[in-house]
Amino acid sequence: MESTAAPGEHIARLVRAHPGRKTLMPLIEVQNLVKHYGDVRAVDDLSFGVESGTITGFLGPNGSGKTTTLRALLGLLTPTSGTATIGGRSYRALAAPLREVGAMLEAAAHPSRSARKHLRILSAEASVPRTRVEEMLRLVELDGAADRRVGGFSLGMRQRLGLAGALIGDPGILVLDEPSNGLDPEGIRWLRDFLRSLAAEGRTILLSSHVLAEVAQTVDDVVVISSGRVVAQAPLDQLTSRTSQPIRVRSAQPEALAAALRAGGLEALHDDGDAITVTGASQQAVAQLAFDHGVVVYEITAEASSLEDVFFTLTNAAPEEALR
Repeated sequence: MESTAAPGEHIARLVRAHPGRKTLMPLIEVQNLVKHYGDVRAVDDLSFGVESGTITGFLGPNGSGKTTTLRALLGLLTPTSGTATIGGRSYRALAAPLREVGAMLEAAAHPSRSARKHLRILSAEASVPRTRVEEMLRLVELDGAADRRVGGFSLGMRQRLGLAGALIGDPGILVLDEPSNGLDPEGIRWLRDFLRSLAAEGRTILLSSHVLAEVAQTVDDVVVISSGRVVAQAPLDQLTSRTSQPIRVRSAQPEALAAALRAGGLEALHDDGDAITVTGASQQAVAQLAFDHGVVVYEITAEASSLEDVFFTLTNAAPEEALR
């Protein structure tokens, strides 16, 4: 049996070299990935990277190629061309994959098995002690249901079991496909805190999800794909600041301000009281026009776009347009 003293040394060295800090080389790297299914081009020259110690949201509409990409990354399918690597290696080349990469793509537990038995089988495959099974059951709060058959579990309980299975080998990297599916609001909050605690330990997480509001509270970086191509990759705060939102301006001279803004070619709506709503302009442009016309402004605010706003803007546009 393989020693458990240094699980996944190749990945562990990369992950733990600078815990909590980004590395120069992406730990997960997809380069020019292409996958055809007959005449269907599911993934089309896809490239992105995931840096160490981060949670990266992997987002896209149904049919955009997310699952195909994750399956290629985990060695479950062979790309038509291109590569998907972990620490510079393909998944199939990893010496101890369950102890280097934890994956949760679909429910894999046999419905007639208990949660404990399912995890014991995984612990044997990962060559880790059985004590790890009990640790994982407690960690995902399934210790009270450990001897129940998985077939009687709710979807949320199966998701927790999937997380326990992904973590059984104490991997430095997690690849999770829709882990919040089936969780109630309390469970979603638990998952958010759980994933953030794992990232704080220096682990790297690639997370696919449709729950955009929750993703926005969980991830550091975002990769958005559409029609098999990347349309955006950026830190979350940078991505949500790209899309301009209406600016609200308050002035003791609202009518004069509205007139000045319209004279400058901006759309300005005088709201009730001292507020003006301006669309299609930056805060700097609004301030400059007010200054040029001698209008005193005492507040200018603009809200950042939500992740949902950005997602629909990007995925409703053609890739060439979304990349501009």
